[in-house]
Amino acid sequence: MERDAMGDFLANWYAWTKALHVVSVISWMAGLFYLPRLFVYHVEVVGSGNPTDTLFQTMERRLLRGIMNPAMIATWIFGLALVFTPGIVSWSELWPWLKAGAVLGMTWFHHWLGLRRKDFMAGSNSRTGRTYRIMNEVPTILLLVIVFSVIVKF
Repeated sequence: MERDAMGDFLANWYAWTKALHVVSVISWMAGLFYLPRLFVYHVEVVGSGNPTDTLFQTMERRLLRGIMNPAMIATWIFGLALVFTPGIVSWSELWPWLKAGAVLGMTWFHHWLGLRRKDFMAGSNSRTGRTYRIMNEVPTILLLVIVFSVIVKF
């Protein structure tokens, strides 16, 4: 597809792309909020080396691989499609840079959670429930930056 044809395609599908982006973000955020809470309960209540530990590891793996990873990938795909839609993003303004930085932060957090899940699998988690409670605030802060950047466009 040549450049103008691609722009036309993206412009014609803009509403669908935006809707799919929003659905993907909601799914991703649900996991980013829930997985650290599972980790809190895993550390404080479950412990390791018992059947409930195995159950929690299964729940954490399925949440990350079955919901969060696909939702993050879809968020990025539809988000980039929106970025490349003509007339949607002006990189001379501050808001897209703030949003991009926050999305990169959200992606880092996602991968940090994936590493922590591997710690639980290996029986080597060294973080406390308090650490996971504090880290559970990261996606909230990043979400606020993203939403206000896009809606208020400061």
